[in-house]
Amino acid sequence: MRPRRAFLQVSLALCGGAMAPGLVAAAPSPATSLARVRGGRVAGTREHGVHVFRGIRYGADTAPRRFLPALREASWRGVRDALAYGAATAQRGGEGPGSEDCLFLNVWTPGLRDGARRPVLVYLHGGGFNNGSGSDPLYDGARLCLRGDVVVVTLNHRLNAFGYLYLGGLLGPDYAGSGNVGQLDLVQALHWVREHAAEFGGDAGNVTLFGQSGGGAKIATLMAMPAARGLFHRAWTMSGQQVTAAGPRAADGRARIYLDALGLSPADAGRLRMLPAETLLAAQSVRDPSRIEDSALYFGPVMDGAALPRHPFWPDAPPQSAAIPMVVGNTRDETRAFLGSDPDNFTLDWEQLPARLRTQQYLDIDPDLVVAGYRRLYPHYTPSEVFFAATTAGRSWRGAVEELEARARDGGGNTWAYQLDWYPRDVEGGERRRAFHTLDIPLVFDNIARAGSRTGVAPQAQRVADAMSEALLAFARCGDPRTGATADWRPYSLPRRETMVFDAEPRMADDPRGGERRLYRIAPFVQRGTL
Repeated sequence: MRPRRAFLQVSLALCGGAMAPGLVAAAPSPATSLARVRGGRVAGTREHGVHVFRGIRYGADTAPRRFLPALREASWRGVRDALAYGAATAQRGGEGPGSEDCLFLNVWTPGLRDGARRPVLVYLHGGGFNNGSGSDPLYDGARLCLRGDVVVVTLNHRLNAFGYLYLGGLLGPDYAGSGNVGQLDLVQALHWVREHAAEFGGDAGNVTLFGQSGGGAKIATLMAMPAARGLFHRAWTMSGQQVTAAGPRAADGRARIYLDALGLSPADAGRLRMLPAETLLAAQSVRDPSRIEDSALYFGPVMDGAALPRHPFWPDAPPQSAAIPMVVGNTRDETRAFLGSDPDNFTLDWEQLPARLRTQQYLDIDPDLVVAGYRRLYPHYTPSEVFFAATTAGRSWRGAVEELEARARDGGGNTWAYQLDWYPRDVEGGERRRAFHTLDIPLVFDNIARAGSRTGVAPQAQRVADAMSEALLAFARCGDPRTGATADWRPYSLPRRETMVFDAEPRMADDPRGGERRLYRIAPFVQRGTL
């Protein structure tokens, strides 16, 4: 072996700091774990050799300050239990109705107050800017702690109208930041992490944000927020991009549509502060005017000139984050998660396909041109395969390409791309879903056996989880995801567009799906909700 190659492999192994894939955690212990946080003392548990604290407050109840930046949590006397997850934010759907008293976070750590200075990984959950929480079983951080000797944090914050309803145009300057208070909750949580990293055995100077879907979009937005500068040092995003944000005119227009759905006039906007949360949630189902398909009103970050002074990744990558290493990933078949529940999408013929594409591809391109392009690129594809491929390329993937190109133009050499092609062939529905949106969550967390995972637990699934979780841990440790199976991962550059393809065995590819990328370049990309 050449000396340089040998040195590289040794360096990558040290950077990754990963435990052997066959490691088995110790049995759960009933021992109580105690930590001191700024509000007082908290008592967690030991689970599989890891200290676990759930439901720690990082902010006060937001109900008294609805639509305003949150206050810090009040102090308490004695020891407060940190044994159960805190409430999710107010929302519709499976995790609703939730509560406006929702500023809670959860911590997993191998050690307390031991001076180990472990990397801290903070996960931002998906669900767009509308729903979700940090308590999904797939987000359990114990296996990452054991595999990589790291601290893992998950959290809840305000979403939907409670976190992103812009009222500056209706209620004046006191509410100018209301369109970004959900993001400011994240900033507040990151301040808490920095303040308490040493208590939980972590390094405040080495914080990695990672997040999937809406979580990745929140990270991209934080990268352009002055208030978040210096609070995190690496960014790993999974199928979640935020290229542009809503402008104040578009956000104000949505606020007025929302008022109308509530039966209020603009002069009555102040009543939004007093209405029951359930009433505010119900009104969010009003149709968004910018969307082709029937979709609820959009709420997301707002380019308000203060909290978010610019678009996150337009016209360039945010200069304040240029030195932060970043991974931008996606799955090969994203939209099978959203559109795969409709059986008609699996039986399309060539005559039906253009009309179906017209309502489901976000870029405004003649569907006949798209179909013709795909038939040239992939003559063996069925109409349904074209449908899922085209909706993926014309929706979330295009945003990932925009972010990667923006970072590559800076020439920093610290941006990395991945694409998840692997999917379980031995799991029911696996062939139908393929590499769908969210499939990479249990792989990156190494939680393939957890409830909600659709990876299966076959040896091949575990090998993919090993490769992805070890790459994340290496990245968290030193800003470079190369280790073990991903030792050949090269930074993304132009024009090569180097991408790590996670399949049964990881492999590097230059410009995968380049034909699809070129096909969609004929239309400009604008993030949904911007207009």
